[in-house]
Amino acid sequence: MKKLSDSILNQTGFLPQSPGKIYRAEKISKVRYWFFGSMLFLVAFLFLPWTQNISSSGHVTTLYQDQRPQELNSIIPGRILKWWVKEGDFVNKGDTILELADVKDEYLDTNLVKRTEAQLEAKEQKIVFYNEKINAIESQIQAIESSRDLKLRSLENKLEQFKRKLISDSAEVVASEMENNIANQQLIRGKQLFAQGVIPLTELEKRTAQHNKTMAVLTEKQQKYLNTKQDINITKIDMNAAQQDASDKIFKSRSEIATSRSEIATTGGEVAKNQNQLSNYITRGKQRWLIAPQSGQIIKARKSGINEIVKEGEMIVEIVPSNVNHAVELFVDPMDLILINIGQPVRLIFDGFPAIVFSGWPKNSYGTFVGKVVAIETNRNENGKFRILAVPDSKEKPWPTELKIGAGVKGFALLKNVSIWYELWRQINGFPPDYYKPANNNVDVKKK
Repeated sequence: MKKLSDSILNQTGFLPQSPGKIYRAEKISKVRYWFFGSMLFLVAFLFLPWTQNISSSGHVTTLYQDQRPQELNSIIPGRILKWWVKEGDFVNKGDTILELADVKDEYLDTNLVKRTEAQLEAKEQKIVFYNEKINAIESQIQAIESSRDLKLRSLENKLEQFKRKLISDSAEVVASEMENNIANQQLIRGKQLFAQGVIPLTELEKRTAQHNKTMAVLTEKQQKYLNTKQDINITKIDMNAAQQDASDKIFKSRSEIATSRSEIATTGGEVAKNQNQLSNYITRGKQRWLIAPQSGQIIKARKSGINEIVKEGEMIVEIVPSNVNHAVELFVDPMDLILINIGQPVRLIFDGFPAIVFSGWPKNSYGTFVGKVVAIETNRNENGKFRILAVPDSKEKPWPTELKIGAGVKGFALLKNVSIWYELWRQINGFPPDYYKPANNNVDVKKK
């Protein structure tokens, strides 16, 4: 090459530069420097830290059941009268969504509640009447008892009088018996003396008349005594009769009280039944309006138009709550489940939000969000994976407020920090990530 340059120089008088630039004959090669530098960089790169992770996918959800999309069902069957909202509208708690008309025969009466109230009032008044009847009968019983006691006291006084009279009559009988005995003795002696001729016949007749008189008086006194005893027995019978008559009347009155109380109990049951019916009618009347249980958006209307029939318990629309504490549900393979712990950090990528992800260097990623695992289900889902729930980490960047329930999400559960060469060796050999348990597993999740 040098000879060629010298020859051209001799012929033309100047040295061309093209051959030197084309053939680079005098250029010193730096390939080996690049090679050794690349090898040195590669060795240094293999010793850089790498965060092991478990990737999974899932959806945006919430931990609280009352914040998830929920069906609004018709409690009663009915006919649609009027729609107050349309699909996509946002409603507040207590807003009317739909108005129904009852279709059952027993509820078609527009004055059903007033008529039931009238029936209830009549039966309550019936109970009042029965209570008044019981009070009247109890007063009557008291009057019967008072009358009985008064009559018994009168008969007792009469009995005492007859008893005293009996004593007097008994004394008169005794006196008459003594007089009769004396008269009888005088008559016997008179007969003896008349037989002896001591006394005349007139004296004997006088003594006989006296004896007959005392006998008559004795008989009268004895009869009077017996009459007094009879009066005492009659008075006792009257006392028993008065007691029995009062007892019969009181028993009959108490029987009427028992009957009235039985009617009160029966009517009380009917009153309770009417009260239950009235409450059911009032509550059923309120169910004719489908009310929003919370603020949210109306979606998935299953019925449309007017006069369509809605069955009992049938879904009408669905409401998506406005105030939601977002969480994420991720599904991990059974082999990786042992590596997930409560409180473990998770890097998340939400659909619709651009992100640049370096799975091994989560802190250098862009557009990702941080969450913490708060629940791990112990039952496998239909897809053969286990479900975990994560919530925002209050110490990190907040999640987007534009998130919607059901939006897709990809997650990376962060594990142990290892070297890149170790991670490559693990991947080549098919080993699972290292078991790693964070120091603090307690996560306090409060509903805002």
